[in-house]
Amino acid sequence: MLNSKQCDAFLAVAETGSFDLAAERLCITASAVTMRVQSLEKSLGHLLIVRERPCRPTQAGLSLLHYLQHSRLLEQNLMQNLTGKSAESAFYQINIATNADSLATWLLPLLKQNLIENKIVLQFQVDDQSHTHHLLEAGLVNACLTTEPKPMKGCIAAYLGKMHYRFVATPQFKQQWFKQGVNRETLRLAPALIYNEKDFMHTGFIQQKFGLNPTQYPHFFIPCSTAFVDATVMGLGYSWLPDYQANQYLQSGKLIEVSEDLSIDLALYWHHWKQQSAQLEQLTQLLTQKAQELLN
Repeated sequence: MLNSKQCDAFLAVAETGSFDLAAERLCITASAVTMRVQSLEKSLGHLLIVRERPCRPTQAGLSLLHYLQHSRLLEQNLMQNLTGKSAESAFYQINIATNADSLATWLLPLLKQNLIENKIVLQFQVDDQSHTHHLLEAGLVNACLTTEPKPMKGCIAAYLGKMHYRFVATPQFKQQWFKQGVNRETLRLAPALIYNEKDFMHTGFIQQKFGLNPTQYPHFFIPCSTAFVDATVMGLGYSWLPDYQANQYLQSGKLIEVSEDLSIDLALYWHHWKQQSAQLEQLTQLLTQKAQELLN
């Protein structure tokens, strides 16, 4: 096993090029640094440092230097993942999985002030709301927005509210494709807008309500929230849009709600580990207190 104090002394000398500067970095005497490096060299059976001005590592020393620097980086990454903060940054990083519609509409405006005041940066992973909890389960994120109400072991789930989706299209699109109403036959002909192949809210609803799977009707995949709205407004197809995105176009008349009976309420839950950092706890409290006011 490598001795940590000896390795720290070697690393300091190799990076500063001086036993004196290494001593200042480690807050010990230069003679103590020399003794630790010599002990490490003896235990490994190799000369590690060429005593010149500046000092430089030997070939064996370079191998050890690369190993120690890599180990230090791995440790920094581990601490970043576990605590959300690295020693080199004043900001805390939190990894969150969310559905695209929440990210494009209400989520960031709700969190903005808290993120600025508490120096928090968020790394988002976007997936369908029915899949985001798998990212939490895999340990890839610290928390997630999901439609799954039941928390997995070691986690807590909090109900946030419902996003209301309206079945919308342009007036011209409705006149062309849904003149006879929305039914199984008209849906087999009308082009649909779907976010991606994981958009089970759309495909699952049509499957359940009308018995049609995506192979039985024409559809576009548009995996971008803003382009998805634009495609609906330009009349490429019908879609389900959340109120946050649809309201301005409904009010202007660019879009109409084709059928109120086909609206969807999507319940959202905030899942996080029981043990969480103080920064994530702040975001959790903010979401659980304010999200329902926005969503409902």
